[in-house]
Amino acid sequence: MADSHDGYSERLVVDASTAGPAGQVPAAELARRERLREVTEGITAYSLDSTATHVAFALDGEAFRANIDEGTLTSIDPGSPAVDPRISPDGRFVAYVSDGRVRLFDAHSGVTTTLTPPEGPEITWGLADFIAAEELERHRGLWWLPDSSGVLAERVDESDVEIRWIGDPAQPEREPRAHRYPAAGTANAAVSLHKISVDGRITDLEWDHQRYCYLASVNVTDTSQVIVSVLSRDQRRQSILRLADEQLEPIAQRERSPWITVVSGVPTVDPSGALIEVIDDDDCFRLTRDSAPITPAGMNVEAVLEVNQSSAVVQAATDATARLVAEIDWDAGLTVLTEESGWHAAIVHDGVRVQIDTSLDDVRSSFRIIDATTDAQIPSFAEIPTLQPNAPRIHRAGRTDLATVVLLPRHHEPGMRWPVICSPYAGPHAQRVVQAGQAFLTDQWLADQGFAVVITDGRGTPGRGPSWEYAVHGDLAGPVLEDQVEALISVAELEPAMDVSRVGIRGWSFGGYLAALAVLDRPDVFHAAVAGAPVTDWRMYDTAYTERYLGNPNDDDSPYQRTSLLNRAAALTRPLLLIHGLADDNVLAAHTLQLSSALLAAGKQHDVLPLSGVTHMTPQEVVAENLLLTEVEFFRRHLS
Repeated sequence: MADSHDGYSERLVVDASTAGPAGQVPAAELARRERLREVTEGITAYSLDSTATHVAFALDGEAFRANIDEGTLTSIDPGSPAVDPRISPDGRFVAYVSDGRVRLFDAHSGVTTTLTPPEGPEITWGLADFIAAEELERHRGLWWLPDSSGVLAERVDESDVEIRWIGDPAQPEREPRAHRYPAAGTANAAVSLHKISVDGRITDLEWDHQRYCYLASVNVTDTSQVIVSVLSRDQRRQSILRLADEQLEPIAQRERSPWITVVSGVPTVDPSGALIEVIDDDDCFRLTRDSAPITPAGMNVEAVLEVNQSSAVVQAATDATARLVAEIDWDAGLTVLTEESGWHAAIVHDGVRVQIDTSLDDVRSSFRIIDATTDAQIPSFAEIPTLQPNAPRIHRAGRTDLATVVLLPRHHEPGMRWPVICSPYAGPHAQRVVQAGQAFLTDQWLADQGFAVVITDGRGTPGRGPSWEYAVHGDLAGPVLEDQVEALISVAELEPAMDVSRVGIRGWSFGGYLAALAVLDRPDVFHAAVAGAPVTDWRMYDTAYTERYLGNPNDDDSPYQRTSLLNRAAALTRPLLLIHGLADDNVLAAHTLQLSSALLAAGKQHDVLPLSGVTHMTPQEVVAENLLLTEVEFFRRHLS
């Protein structure tokens, strides 16, 4: 089946429903998807060779290599669980991870070999470590060298990482699972990087592991350059290294306070060897070339999509609620490639751009292929949501212009007033107030049940520059909650439909922490809360995230004392519903259980809803639907 679209043709290469018998997705792949927040099934990722002739992918734990031109499909090593297959640039080899070891399939000989030695269960090759995948935006631990002579592979040794046992009380016959979890102040995994040739020769690539414990990024350029970035534990020091003569040589050191922000796609080099970075300059995250700022002041670069001889393409923000894609020519300056309103992203390579566009008044995204001569729309067969946001209104609230959106019921008429539900995330690395209609579908459904829904992005969230993000340094409670209160009060003056005498708050993960914090610290403003998967004591959360904002508790425990919910348990005077997945390996269920114990010890009534078999995500349709119904009933009961 093939269709032509303005010079491009589209045809079916592989159908996941017929490619092979359904197998079992390996545990390592499930963990990788959990870190990615990937909830789809079937073929969720693939890799192409340099000519886009061959593709490699995994389906239900089995690796495949397909020849796109010939329409042939080859199963690789059936029976061996495969994670993240990566095809070599020349298309001959496929490298993948199986049972923690790197394996290599040679399409010429049809032979599969194992490239890394057998080691203990605490050691893996070719997979991103937990911290890199969860907190540093690096989800891969295996990279091909541009000449197809071998791969770079991360080795992870979790022997010193403390064990947290994750069990399912609903199935007591099952043994709990050992989960190596690096909580704040405890040991991290030992990570290292190695060059492995296709004949199996392993070369260790050394750096000062004592000084730099985090492998933050590995960027392989089209001109055969390999640039590696490593960070110190406090994330204030960075070493940038280049692979040369089978060793890593430092090319730059950076130091920033209170931390160095990791940006996708950098550091790297352009074909001339100039160092490309994104650094904090003039209170913006600016693209730099050999330390000279290239992007203008007022623009915050969030990802570098491509670097070539004469320019770079970036994803950036000039408005906290919008994202644009722009090209920066080293000589001619900046050209915006998308509309400046809306929410835009792209994948860029060798003059071709696949662009994803969405806007506040549309619940769908459009996909386009753009090059020097063509602008082709890619048909989308995604189901169109039956729900449409009811004219979401974005405000700039309070003294600091807090980005806030208000959603009213579709049946709202002038003069009607509604109890309010605040629905923030409000933590670092995530935004909720964006110019994309699809971002508000759940919140619109909630509004249609008879509420005014308010969402605010306060200090610490992305899109407004370094000082805005740094404002939560040392305190993940005070500034975040203050901004929610200020936005609520300010927007209520503009939105007469909001009845601020009846205010609930809901959230998940950091948003769950904020929801519980709100009714504990500001019961005068927030009258009921639903806290999903909340962090209740930051000592129990992971090293890189928590220590970035609160420091190492072994050096100074006071920020942890100030931000803990356990210390506040006796202050509860409002209804609180705690929800937690018992299989959560990110925010462990112990957070909710320990807060519940503290509340019980203080004689404070509250509700707890444990979710058997549910992780930090809730992709199960029945679970997600009934959780929303439970929340609505809770708020109706307590905000009536």
